[in-house]
Amino acid sequence: MKTIYLFVVFFILTVMTISAQTNPPTESAMDRFLRYVKIDTQSAEDAGKYPSTEKQLVLARLLERELTALGVRDVRISGEGIVYGMVPGNLADNSKVPTIGFIAHMDTSPAVSGANVNAIIHKNYQGGDIVLPNDKTQVITVEQNPALKNMIGDDIITADGTTHLGSDDKSGIAEIMTMIDILKQNPSIKHGNIAIAFTPDEEVGGPMDEFDIEGWGAKFAYTVDGGELGDISNETWSARTATVTFTGRSTHPGYAKGILINSMYAAGDFLAEFPSMTPNRPETTEKREGFIHPYSAAMNEEVSTIKILLRNFDISGLADQEAAVKRVIARVQSKYQDVKIEYSSELGYLNMKEILKDYPQLTDYAIEAAKRAGITAELRPIRGGTDGSRLTARGLPTPNLFTGGHNFHGKLEWNSRKGLEKSTETLVHLVQIWAENNK
Repeated sequence: MKTIYLFVVFFILTVMTISAQTNPPTESAMDRFLRYVKIDTQSAEDAGKYPSTEKQLVLARLLERELTALGVRDVRISGEGIVYGMVPGNLADNSKVPTIGFIAHMDTSPAVSGANVNAIIHKNYQGGDIVLPNDKTQVITVEQNPALKNMIGDDIITADGTTHLGSDDKSGIAEIMTMIDILKQNPSIKHGNIAIAFTPDEEVGGPMDEFDIEGWGAKFAYTVDGGELGDISNETWSARTATVTFTGRSTHPGYAKGILINSMYAAGDFLAEFPSMTPNRPETTEKREGFIHPYSAAMNEEVSTIKILLRNFDISGLADQEAAVKRVIARVQSKYQDVKIEYSSELGYLNMKEILKDYPQLTDYAIEAAKRAGITAELRPIRGGTDGSRLTARGLPTPNLFTGGHNFHGKLEWNSRKGLEKSTETLVHLVQIWAENNK
């Protein structure tokens, strides 16, 4: 009987909390999203600076203005292009509640063009495959996107088939901004101080070593950079990026006998070994399976360079992958003894679960927030990394929350009105839960 009573009380309190949210935001999450995706913020690898592209600052300055207009304090853009701000709490004593941070990244992947994004709204989706109008070879199929079965009646948002959509991570930006707007319009929603950050260059290993954790002021944080509704993550890859360099000797091809050493033959042979060397490639793996992925090459007769992603949830598995690549190098070196082959690798980030397991309330509260928004949430590992991976390693525990997006980094990327709105609603509930549990 007591259990039933407590449930009824909880339900009434939840309904009261939601009903208190009577005023809509000045702009919906969807409308914000549609504005933001029009801004090309594609980042660039190996630029040697942050932000890697100046066009990311166009969005940064827009967000700076919009945050200021929403009453966010201490809004500033760092030299690296990070936008910081603080939403003041409205509690009698804000110091009793930890300052919680929300982070989303401004850049989009270099893999697919982000210029002249033409967002298409497929209103009142009634099922079936979605053919993108400006390149009809680009088709979002129900077979490959089973989540579409749950989207009947929703408005699906895609690009037109010639670019990515930019949902990664302009969805997260729009959702955070709309959360701030909702809180401003509804002062009856109680929350502590909320730190806000929008970062550049997440897709290319952004400036997280320069992120001002102390000055920002958050004790805990969340990246809003995940995918399908309900996906909450406290675990990422451990990641390294390897570079293999093949050095030969160039000379005039008309007089090359006995002199020319073409590095491209060795590099090509090296690449040809990968399909047989490992079944663990991105196109053949899922769930907790790691992979080895050659993703970029620059070749000429003098010097050829190949870059390889190494990804594994276990650090020992990452070491095994490096060893596998080095074995291939040894075999190729024995065949091309005149070519100098060099290997190097850099650590990108480590699996954040090793730290986040000590802070279960971060994901417990997020799961509860999703539940209050009508979303069934669960913990799923990210087959990727976030800014939170590196911030967690630096001492700021930062799991990842869903945005409603799908098919990131490609022309088949999509989100929906429900995805944007329910993700935003989850954030609003989350800041309330932190206040409720830290009185």
